[in-house]
Amino acid sequence: MLVGSKVDYNISKLDIPKDGKRDINYQKSFSAILTIIVRDKDGKVIKRYKQKSHSPTSNFIGLMIPLTWYNATGNSWTIITTSNTNMTYIPYLTNAGYDISYPNNEDNYNTYVINISVGSGSNSSPYNAYNLNAPISNGSGTGQLIYSSISTPTSITINGSQAYFIMSQSFNNQSGGTITISELGIILKLSIYHGNSNSATSGNVLVWYDVLSSPISVGNGQNVVIYYTFSVNA
Repeated sequence: MLVGSKVDYNISKLDIPKDGKRDINYQKSFSAILTIIVRDKDGKVIKRYKQKSHSPTSNFIGLMIPLTWYNATGNSWTIITTSNTNMTYIPYLTNAGYDISYPNNEDNYNTYVINISVGSGSNSSPYNAYNLNAPISNGSGTGQLIYSSISTPTSITINGSQAYFIMSQSFNNQSGGTITISELGIILKLSIYHGNSNSATSGNVLVWYDVLSSPISVGNGQNVVIYYTFSVNA
């Protein structure tokens, strides 16, 4: 849903479209909301968009598996990078186990999260997605958007019975033409240490993926800010 100018900039006050996905099949104590704000070259809000997000990937699920699963099955989990390479992961139970290093200091990141990636394609199976279908690259050339650094919280906000955090990232269009965003995802940089060989493998990993129900057009000179709000309720 796109709305014109003269709108409230407080993303918490934007309504979910009535045709958005219902929560009937999802656990209601957890919520993931995607909000997009587009501004013109003068900073005036010209579009706003909001939808519910229900798209963790298999990489995300694998990282959430409890230790007891590995103990009971003896299995590992294969994490697929955005380059379509495999990284094997199992908690460090013995010297043969694998650990994920945190924070990831290989590239001087102070967090796992490195960006919200945007694209112009779509993937019909978010769970199996390991990259965006048609990623929009960082730059000012044709078909590109200039990526700012991602903003991640240093703490979780508590508001009554709700706990939440918001991550956001802005993108500027200096390509000379209009660019359409129809998909996006959250990318982590993971380094997995292998205890048995005293070595490590690293890669960018897509853990969250969304296809927009209404693609966003960003004209030349315009700026778009994407917000992901994750919350839990008691």
